Formats: sequence, C-alpha cells, structure tokens
Amino acid sequence: MKHKNIAIFVPHAGCPHACSFCNQKTITAQQTLPQPDDVVRICTQALAEIQDPSNAEIAFFGGSFTAIPQDYMTSLLKAAQPFLGAGRFAGIRISTRPDCISEAILRLLLQYGVTAIELGAQSMCDAVLTANLRGHTAQDVRDACACIRSFGFGLGLQMMTGLYGSTPADDLSTVERIVEIHPDTVRMYPVVVLRGTRLGQLYEAGSYILPSMDEMIDVCADAMLRFREAGIAVIKCGLHASEFVERDRLAGYYHPAFRELCEGRIFRRKMAALPLSRTQTNRIAVHPACISRVVGQKRENILYFAQQGIDVKIIGDGTSEEYEIELRE
Repeated sequence: MKHKNIAIFVPHAGCPHACSFCNQKTITAQQTLPQPDDVVRICTQALAEIQDPSNAEIAFFGGSFTAIPQDYMTSLLKAAQPFLGAGRFAGIRISTRPDCISEAILRLLLQYGVTAIELGAQSMCDAVLTANLRGHTAQDVRDACACIRSFGFGLGLQMMTGLYGSTPADDLSTVERIVEIHPDTVRMYPVVVLRGTRLGQLYEAGSYILPSMDEMIDVCADAMLRFREAGIAVIKCGLHASEFVERDRLAGYYHPAFRELCEGRIFRRKMAALPLSRTQTNRIAVHPACISRVVGQKRENILYFAQQGIDVKIIGDGTSEEYEIELRE
C-alpha cells in the first residue's frame, strides 16, 4: 500500500539562510504560517478521509522545522498528538537542515512522536553548497545523519540536481555519497529557477547556464537506478505541479510528470539493450502497472524506435517483475 503524508507546510520559518534557489512561499503555495488550530483541522479532515491512517504520517514540510522558535514548534507538535496511536496516524515526519540537528532537539522530537526526519542535503559537494549559499558542508550532512540514526528515527535525504556550479558528474557524485549514508528514502528535486531568488538573478544575467532537459532526465534516470540498486526508495522526483511555480518559473526542469519522464528513459535504455528486429514487430512484455512508463510520455519511446525503423508493441504481463522487460516471440 502506498504511504501517505498529511502535509502541513511551514514556509521558510526558522531558516537561517537564503539559499540561492529558495523561494519557499512559491514552492509551498502558502504565505502564512500554520497555527495549532490549522494542524487540528487538517488532521481531522485527513483522518476522516484516509482508509488506513496507520499507513500515513503527519508531515511538517516546507521550512527548517527544528530551527523555528521552540515554543512554536512544540505547539504544532502538541496539536498533532491526539491524532497519533492505535487507529490513527503512524507518526510524524519533519524536514529540516543538516545544521539544525542536535541531540537535545532529537530528544524533544522523540518525546512528541516524531518518527522520521528528512534533511535537505541538496548536494554532497562542498563547492556546490558554497556556491548556492547553503551555509553547511557535506560533513554536516554526514554528522547529522549519524546522530539521527543513533536515536532510531527513519532517515530521508533530499537532493537537488542542476544547481549553480554543479555538473552532471557532481550530481552523480552526490548520489554515490548518499548511497554511502544509505538513508531509508530520497527525494530528488531537479532545480527550478524562480523569480526572486539568487539563481533567478544569475540566470537573467547569463551567468547560470543549465544543462538541457534531456541531459537532466538522463542524470536523474541514472540516479534512480543507482538508488534502486542500493535499496533506497525514491519517494519523490521533481517538484509537484503548482500554478505558483508555473507563474514564477524562469527556467529549470519543471514538468508535472518529471518522474515518469525519467522512468520512461530507464525503460528506453532497457529496450535498446534487447536484440530488436527491424523486420517484424517486437513484442515487449512488462508488468501492467509499467505500460504507460514503457510507452513514454506522448508515446515518445515508441516513436524513438520507429524513427530507427523498429516497430515495438508493449504488452502487459502480470507475471513480469516491476521495472523488468522481456522480448517475446
């Protein structure tokens, strides 16, 4: 069963830095800070609508949760308490910065039922972190992860690809460093350049030139394969669709189905490795849940092979493993 988050956004609250890419009010589509009454309202509604709340977590996202004033942070956590336990939500998930983690903070989070912590690592290359005004180092990420693990929390890492000063090789180096840490989950966010950010200024000045969308799809496809190989779940790839992001976007890798584009690229590579015939239709069997991804956005994979004179037909087979393909007679 797919895991669910009951997302409550705390936009830009507590963050000690203005990172080059960040305009949290645009990303979260929210201008005001949530209050305890908002937490109660959101959780009450979600509890009534979700069939199996034990497979869901209350999630405080959008800002640096452990850096907001402690009395405000605890007021939000206290408001969530009645919604935890038997027949209710499984726990609380938060997102924060690597340099906003301490043993004292972690003890407090345990007290209030926090079960998982996601860190915005963004890159594991110090030069890239510095260029994007992150205010922490790759070692800070490693240290925070070790501390979180020692307290028994679930661990997630968030990374960005295509940042200012980063290359595809740097992005894939970050993937390898994250694999070494081996979090439970990863979120991948190909950069989107927004108005009102330092990246926006650099882009408009011509100082920041991004790789093409096609190159970035290749990078993220490589990353997804590597994480899958390492047993790390990629629970997000690309920003969620938002009219606010569309309004403020200057450049970058924004697509409402970016993950599907990457998965389509993975399947295209798998098909290209098969001994495909140019004289007869190639019937390729896949798990039924994967058919749309194998076909590709707007049938791009079928068209890709057609341009090479290769006719491909995708068929569903419930006995196939997900993400695996097989050429049938």
